[in-house]
Amino acid sequence: MIDLQIRREDGTLEACAKRGVAWGPELAGLDQSVFPMLGHLLPYADTVFNHRQVSTLLAEVPRLPPGVLTDEFTRELIELGQAVLDGPHLYLWFVGD
Repeated sequence: MIDLQIRREDGTLEACAKRGVAWGPELAGLDQSVFPMLGHLLPYADTVFNHRQVSTLLAEVPRLPPGVLTDEFTRELIELGQAVLDGPHLYLWFVGD
């Protein structure tokens, strides 16, 4: 399971998604040339996106094939991603287990 969080520059936790995303063949099989942000997620490591990377990440979401992310996780990803874009010194963390 990969959880989603917003953290400040100093690492302070600001918000977290209620749901995570399960690592599976759909997510693992994303073509990194087509999905440069989501294609770099790892199941057992943290991946951190800054403000500019979140913009690219959010542009990838509507193009995802069905079944890669649940509707609930997608809504939270968009909401938390937008919060990072709206605030200073915030980062979007995908936290692998």
